Amino acid sequence: MTHPLRVAAVGAALLFASLSSAAAQTVEGPKVNWKLATWGKPRAVTAGIETLARHVKERTGGKFTIAIGYESFGGPKELLDILSVGGLDMTMICSSYHPDKQPAYTGLDLPFLPLPDFETQWKVHDAYHKHPYIQQEMGKWNAMFYVSSLLPQYEFVGRGKPPKTLADFKGMRVRAIGGIGEAMRNLGAVPTSVDATEVYTSLERGAVDAVSFPSTYAHGSYKTYEISKWFTVNMAPGTQACPVLINKDAWAKLPDAYKPLFDEVRPQIKDNLIKAYGESDAKYVPLFKQKGLEFITYSEKDLETFRQVGGRPVWDKWVKEMAAKGIPAQELLDLILKTATDAGKKT
Repeated sequence: MTHPLRVAAVGAALLFASLSSAAAQTVEGPKVNWKLATWGKPRAVTAGIETLARHVKERTGGKFTIAIGYESFGGPKELLDILSVGGLDMTMICSSYHPDKQPAYTGLDLPFLPLPDFETQWKVHDAYHKHPYIQQEMGKWNAMFYVSSLLPQYEFVGRGKPPKTLADFKGMRVRAIGGIGEAMRNLGAVPTSVDATEVYTSLERGAVDAVSFPSTYAHGSYKTYEISKWFTVNMAPGTQACPVLINKDAWAKLPDAYKPLFDEVRPQIKDNLIKAYGESDAKYVPLFKQKGLEFITYSEKDLETFRQVGGRPVWDKWVKEMAAKGIPAQELLDLILKTATDAGKKT
């Protein structure tokens, strides 16, 4: 499995896409001001929405602007509700913050899914977003999908005994949300859900022994490495689905001349996200080493044990529980696996 640490060279080689001469012409239309919410501060994961905001402003000569609120429009657990009532035009969300609100969508949060690289992940998320049931589920919140935020695979940092074997996780209090939390429970750990903005304090005060974040940019952004002793390099237990959503009413009111700009910039959003994650690896891996963190690399045998003990049971449980709610869970899981397999054949 290709780990995000290995994308640094690829990310550094990516360039911002050049607009064609036709696309470079200013799109005429009225003044429109949108609000887009996220949390934390500008960092790698926000490179996509920042690319979008920059693109629509440039292409419309400043007439269409998107103001990004870095938690100034609400906390991460509130944003879907705010979007649904029209308090926002767009927002980032993470389904793991409120899985009960869109249970079928949590299929992308399952641990140890076969997402070995960003290109595969992008295709899988796109396919999932287009599934009628998933669109219907998100439609209940007056929302439509735009793009994935392509969060990298999570990794752990911690302060106590380094978990060099599966048994070392037993009893460990870990910040692990969504399907990753379920997987860690299967490994004997004690998972807890903590908002990203509260993770540093929880680790510092000893409320948790270890924390998982999309590696390495989030550990760097939230400075967890500064108070940690070790870092898992290649555990790759999964990632979280944190899409960018658009309010349906806002989209309906948007001038038709502006709507093509969203599709126009999608490839650039993907490239800039990958580039930003690669640059974060290049920046933070040396800082982790400088701080003296012990790098823990697991063997393929260990990783297969993690997948079988931690991951597979979560898939089976999710399918059973979602099917009981009338959700086509097996169909959705099969869609993930087939899309990932097909993407692998094309690379």
